Amino acid sequence: MADIRIVNKVAAFMLSLLVIHTACGAETWHLENGSEWKPVPDETQNSFLLAVAKIKEFINNGKVKQVQQAYAELKEDFPEIRGPDLEAFIKAEVLYAKGKFGKAVRAYDEFLNNYPESELYQVALDRQFFIAKAYLSGQKRTVLMVFRIRGYDEGVTIMDKIADRAGVGPLAQSANIAIAESFEQRRKYEDAYQRWSQILTKWPTGQTGKNALLGMARCKYIAYNGPRYDVSDLVSSKTYYENFQSRYPDDARELGIDAKIRNINELLAEKQFNIARFYEKTKNYESAKMYYQSVIEEWPDTSAAELSKTLINEIDNQGAEEQK
Repeated sequence: MADIRIVNKVAAFMLSLLVIHTACGAETWHLENGSEWKPVPDETQNSFLLAVAKIKEFINNGKVKQVQQAYAELKEDFPEIRGPDLEAFIKAEVLYAKGKFGKAVRAYDEFLNNYPESELYQVALDRQFFIAKAYLSGQKRTVLMVFRIRGYDEGVTIMDKIADRAGVGPLAQSANIAIAESFEQRRKYEDAYQRWSQILTKWPTGQTGKNALLGMARCKYIAYNGPRYDVSDLVSSKTYYENFQSRYPDDARELGIDAKIRNINELLAEKQFNIARFYEKTKNYESAKMYYQSVIEEWPDTSAAELSKTLINEIDNQGAEEQK
């Protein structure tokens, strides 16, 4: 009989699709001691892998009866994997295959709560991640047994629970990123900004840190509503882009961050310039000159600064003419 420890590891990783085949398809691998892939040539292992692969296919195609029958045969042929955790997992899998995502999530939750040491624990989290991703993409769910609504909020809730269970691991990162991206896609930029900020706090370095900082800058920029409104979002966006430019100069050049900062400067100068124009139109020339001058000093390389110089000269010339 094949070693029980190896069989259980293969079961867990195959169910989560983490089994590698070589290009010729003649060799199966498993993860040994959580760190290194090793070949498993045993014929019993190959039979097990084939059985699990069929279950995966049945689940993906929603063939519920075949899923139930295949799991029953798996337990019969490989008694080493039997146990209450597998029974609870199969219950959730059947609901998943039926497309009953809400009930499946609750069943996976029950499994995760009751069997935190199970080797199927990560697999259940992966299943929940897929369901949450579907909800965040607009998958509908039934409310009060009648109404069908988009499951965005449910997706966020599931992802948050996954992140809590996964700690600081890759799945926790993916769950938070999925939430932030969903908020952006739905134009909920303040919510997206807050989520990117949380991600940066938890994972400040590496690609995740870069993406989070860019996400914060991007969301604050898009949230700006125009020169008639407060510019605090623009100021924040500029700060984050400058921070990114300072920390990752090579990436900043590749992404054109300098151009983004120049564009923000143009918008900030435009806001101040419009205030100056207002004072000029109401013949409050001294206040107008003050604001024009601030544009020139704070954003000297903008088109608004050049125009401000011209308008200050016009005001001065007009004043000189009136004094004659």
